[in-house]
Amino acid sequence: MIILENVTKKYPTRDGVKTVLDNINLTIRPGDKVGILGGNGAGKSTLIRLLSGVEWPTSGKIIRKMKVSWPLAFAGGFQGSLTGYDNLRFICRVYGTDIPSAKQFVEDFSELGAQLREPFKYYSSGMRARFAFALSMAIEFDCYLIDEITAVGDSRFQERCREELFVKRKDRAFILVSHSPTYIRKHCHRATVLRKGRLTKFNSINEAYKFYETR
Repeated sequence: MIILENVTKKYPTRDGVKTVLDNINLTIRPGDKVGILGGNGAGKSTLIRLLSGVEWPTSGKIIRKMKVSWPLAFAGGFQGSLTGYDNLRFICRVYGTDIPSAKQFVEDFSELGAQLREPFKYYSSGMRARFAFALSMAIEFDCYLIDEITAVGDSRFQERCREELFVKRKDRAFILVSHSPTYIRKHCHRATVLRKGRLTKFNSINEAYKFYETR
């Protein structure tokens, strides 16, 4: 289970302090498929980063009783001077994952070949996303954080991503951030709407969209 209790996130700006998330409360249980709808700048990606532990809330509490992934295809946690293989070994040690099996999976899935022996800082944005997604699939999580990641690579690679995540791991919890009606309806059981830093919860995806579209 993941529990957010009165979570607020603020950032300093030239015009003063900006509140991106304002007193968010949310509970995710094992197997939940929750969509988070919101327009550009609504705070969706910030919420995903907080859930993953990449950032900390300004106030409030996040309780994680499940093993939570980093945001899929997010490459900000990798060390640029290390090779892909070195980053893989480091991450596997952190998560207690068997290195040889993860190495084989990442080689096969990412299709990066000899680039895995190169420093991560020389990877293109597409290569970084492919590596990050492949490594996140090589490590077993109870809950996956998904921030519009199926745009990674060509259509064939996108289909492999969908198969690996939504079919082979259909028993896991997902928190899926999107502004796409089709994407949320296809993969989620319930939805919430993030607007002006506040989160409104709905049991019906149709109700969530109706609220989301009345802006």
